[in-house]
Amino acid sequence: MDQVVSSKRTLASLSMLVFALALGAAAYLMVNLNQFDGELPANWPVAVGLWAGLGLVTWLVVRLRLPYADPLLLPSVFLLNGLGIAMIYRLDQATDPPMQSGRLQLMWTVAAVAVLLAVVLFLHDHRRLQRYTYLWFALGLGLLLLPLLPGIGHESHGARVWIRLGSFSFQPGEIAKIVLSIAFASYLTEKRDVLALAGRRFLGIDFPRARDLGPIALLFGVSLIILVFQTDLGMSLLFFSLFVAMIYVATQRPSWAILGVLMVVALGVLGYTQMNHVRVRFESWLNPFADPDQNGQIISAQYGFASGGLFGTGWGLGRPYLTPIAKSDFIAAALGEELGLVGLFAILLVYLIFVARILRASLAAREPFGKLLAAGLAFVFALQVFIIVGGVTRLVPLTGLTTPFMSQGGSSLISNYLLLGLLLTLTHQVRRPQPRVSPEEYPTASPAVGVPVVVPSPASPDVPPAAGADDPTEVIEAVRPDGPPTEPFAPIDEPPPSVWARLPRRGGDDA
Repeated sequence: MDQVVSSKRTLASLSMLVFALALGAAAYLMVNLNQFDGELPANWPVAVGLWAGLGLVTWLVVRLRLPYADPLLLPSVFLLNGLGIAMIYRLDQATDPPMQSGRLQLMWTVAAVAVLLAVVLFLHDHRRLQRYTYLWFALGLGLLLLPLLPGIGHESHGARVWIRLGSFSFQPGEIAKIVLSIAFASYLTEKRDVLALAGRRFLGIDFPRARDLGPIALLFGVSLIILVFQTDLGMSLLFFSLFVAMIYVATQRPSWAILGVLMVVALGVLGYTQMNHVRVRFESWLNPFADPDQNGQIISAQYGFASGGLFGTGWGLGRPYLTPIAKSDFIAAALGEELGLVGLFAILLVYLIFVARILRASLAAREPFGKLLAAGLAFVFALQVFIIVGGVTRLVPLTGLTTPFMSQGGSSLISNYLLLGLLLTLTHQVRRPQPRVSPEEYPTASPAVGVPVVVPSPASPDVPPAAGADDPTEVIEAVRPDGPPTEPFAPIDEPPPSVWARLPRRGGDDA
């Protein structure tokens, strides 16, 4: 029976991936059919074969290495990636001679998939990342500092977030958000009990002790200051929201979410009054027609949505190339024009499914590090989609973020496939069956009553894995003095009473 169920799941996962690959290839072919009177490009079998082979090889490696990984993540990503490449290729045809951005994006996809496969092959257990908390913090800060270094730092569209080495350019902040998500999750896992219990109440909000919150708050503050100097408004908002969301998940205190919203409003007012580029963004959002020369891209995007209507003009039949930087920041406007609002909402639904599966894995995780990491990555991914699509549609002020898996750019694509590799590994550990310990594995000697016996078993992921071990865990069992051991039970997240007793009371002298 288990083999039949496994075969059905494998077939369903493969079918969804084939469907996603077919949609991307069909979009690429539709561009040529609509623009060149039914003629296909001479090299279309090579492009479609490379695309299909890339997806199938990736699925096979993931299936063999991580058989219990969430089956919807990989098809969702290839669907988004394929539509993005097709739209970039369509925009290439608007120039004479046509540009080669679509081909370059396909090559970047190959490199990004290589990064994904490296994570899948060499990181079999996400809990190994928990060992290196401060190393992740140092690496994240180093990545954020790179664009400020003279000689390699490069400014584009008013933000200094790029590094350039010869003809090669990269945005290290895309990788830094994943690295710092791991660092936050690791630190909060270690401190979640004292952050939730020990501290003082001020204005109805329970604040942790400074020695517990101080290190992570200091590192977060340094990260935010670096982003402010880079004038990267979108990434600053992303990092701040990530910090608040992960503390809320770790402590289960609604006051942190309320405090975070209030601080976002306060920082927005401060930025509007003190920073010119923030004021320009807000004024462009409120009244873009007041300065058509400055806000031409926003106005063009609105006209594109109006031209596409509900069902769009069709692949290759619209004029999305009239919107500046349509291949990167405004690719949602290009898709909304040629696929219509129905097509754009369908794409947003794929993003919603992707985020929902990550949150489901977070809820099902049996250890706090995986729970926090999945929740943090899901939140930062969803917030990035909301900020960029909301900015293009004038729901929120526009910021310079990319649309994950769809916008042109190698740094965004590689970082998002890196994130996908982490999520596949995490969901594999969460969804894999937990074997129970057989009676033969218990010790024959009966210890004293009340003395817990720790038996190695792959049933609990609360213990960090040892070097070279794939799934070292423990099960705690209660024993009776004269009889077989009782059923093993999984360790609970709460510390034993001795630990609770050592924690200072809220408002006490040691708080």
